[in-house]
Amino acid sequence: MSGGGAREEGGCDHDGGDDGPCAVDAEERLARGALTRIFEPGDELIGRWLRTCTPQEVLRALRRPGAPLPGAGDQRWAGLRARAERARPEADMAAVEAVGGRFLCPGDREWPGQLDALGPTRPVGLWVRGAPSLRFWALRSVAVVGARACTEYGAHMAAVLGAGLAERGWTVISGAAYGIDGAAHRGALASGGATVGVLACGVDVAYPPGHAELIRRIGEQGLLVAELPPQEHPLRSRFVLRNRVIAALTRGTVVVEAALRSGSLSTARHARRLGRLVMGVPGPVTSGLSAGVHELLREEGSVVTDAAEVIELVGSMGELAPARRGPAVPHDVLPGAAARVLEALPGRGTAESAQLARAAGTTPEEAHVRLQELCALGFVERLGSRWQLVRPGDKRTGHPIE
Repeated sequence: MSGGGAREEGGCDHDGGDDGPCAVDAEERLARGALTRIFEPGDELIGRWLRTCTPQEVLRALRRPGAPLPGAGDQRWAGLRARAERARPEADMAAVEAVGGRFLCPGDREWPGQLDALGPTRPVGLWVRGAPSLRFWALRSVAVVGARACTEYGAHMAAVLGAGLAERGWTVISGAAYGIDGAAHRGALASGGATVGVLACGVDVAYPPGHAELIRRIGEQGLLVAELPPQEHPLRSRFVLRNRVIAALTRGTVVVEAALRSGSLSTARHARRLGRLVMGVPGPVTSGLSAGVHELLREEGSVVTDAAEVIELVGSMGELAPARRGPAVPHDVLPGAAARVLEALPGRGTAESAQLARAAGTTPEEAHVRLQELCALGFVERLGSRWQLVRPGDKRTGHPIE
């Protein structure tokens, strides 16, 4: 089997037809739709073929006898040909249109250009359900992912992040799974914001079944996206492959609760390889469900605790999170000399102004003036010639100032 023979059989003499800016015609759209049923998501083999062949040429080669295209062994080629015989792209297009969806191809105006960073593992096409533009929504988007078996703390943080990001005009992208994914989607939906569910099955399949209502709401208020054609069901490997699309679509990925072997960490690894920002929400150091997040943060991730901090990292210049400060206390407003005199007062008992002057490093006259100010402000009270702190709830007023 030679490379030249394979190109002759497949007619693959097209140079770069997959990457050009031209509009996608109906024939190419049908061919790409068929290829999504023939190849598993993220298959580099089809990605390499589409660098030199049109989708139509690849499909024709698979549907007629001849030598395999370069890189495919006889057994692999036979398996692909068997799938190609069953592919009915016209029926798949009708099925997705019946649920209010469409099939996007590279070259479409709605195609998110950031997916091109995936190289040979870029999706052949995307099945999309929902009215908004995927390209537009993905321009300002953040992935929020994490453990399926999350804690109440993790679910709360994911929901708060989802709502906070959506309220600030950011799209929340996740995988519609149980746990953190579902909480992030619900937070965005509850705030009336934008959210996208990237599925490991067809956009007309509710998986997991317990999220049927959530997935319906995402399809109505947001977007459902899948590489797999209608009626395709998830496999374990498809969940991991789906995560690369979540990472590529977004400016950054936030991981909320993940054990050391959590599948959600693969999204963070994809994001890091693509040069996207990786963030983590810390949890208790004793929690195994936060161990993966903490390891992620030890490597290269950034700590975030709310939506404002996420946006500061992924947003435009000047989108800064407010500075965090402790609660203001009355002592904060005192000038330096008065604060030193106040600090000189004993925690319990009384002291004379001369003692306080020495302790505060000032003159007796200055100390007396500052004590009068502190008394007027309610910090201290006078007992004869001595002074003491006023404690909360103490109703004594001391002697009037002379």
